[in-house]
Amino acid sequence: MTVAIIGGTGLTQIEDLIITGEERVSTPFGEPSAAYLLGELSGQKLVFLARHGNPHQIPPHKINYRANIWGLKELGVTEIIGVAAVGGIGTEMAPAVIAIPDQLIDYSYGREHTFFADNLEHVTHIDFTEPYTPSLRARIMQAAEQANISTTPSGTYGCTQGPRLETVAEIKRMAKDGCDLVGMTGMPEAALARELGLAYANISVVANWAAGVVEGDTTMAEIEKNLAVGMANAIALLKATVLFNA
Repeated sequence: MTVAIIGGTGLTQIEDLIITGEERVSTPFGEPSAAYLLGELSGQKLVFLARHGNPHQIPPHKINYRANIWGLKELGVTEIIGVAAVGGIGTEMAPAVIAIPDQLIDYSYGREHTFFADNLEHVTHIDFTEPYTPSLRARIMQAAEQANISTTPSGTYGCTQGPRLETVAEIKRMAKDGCDLVGMTGMPEAALARELGLAYANISVVANWAAGVVEGDTTMAEIEKNLAVGMANAIALLKATVLFNA
């Protein structure tokens, strides 16, 4: 079993992690966001990918999701944990909270969102009833409990197009639709992993309340403070998950 972590470059700052090299992979769908970093944690192999590139310069709607996921499959990855900063919509999704969503709604558009598009021998449909792999989600939550890391163990992630943030009316609509979180990178990442038979789960770090949920503007200083706390806990959770029952 090889686990991949997709997120920011800071996620490689896991205690006891040894970076052993990097790998560039060419795919039929173009180039991935960045070179894949190869690592090892107490004998467990890890692969890291900076979703937005290194340095962070690819906006959400321009990420080559197909190349990113295809490259991970080529490297022998079997499980993917996507980490993302999100906005909180539901009352439990306060800034700095870590959520492990179990459902999603896709509001994005115009993205290359499937491997099953051209030169097909037959039309292929995937079962996406549970968009996040239940067994991987369960392991993350069990690892969180064992490591005494507080998480919100469910929620619906709403994926918007970006790169702009949402209007108050859009967030109200998403709340009515049942969304608890809002982000810009959750899809098609999850569906593409399913198409290639890879387990996939998401760790969402709430950076701020979404537009209109609370009164007043959100400052970058507040967001950075929330992310510092949330990402530190997310990094600890990633380590605990990788080593859980290892």
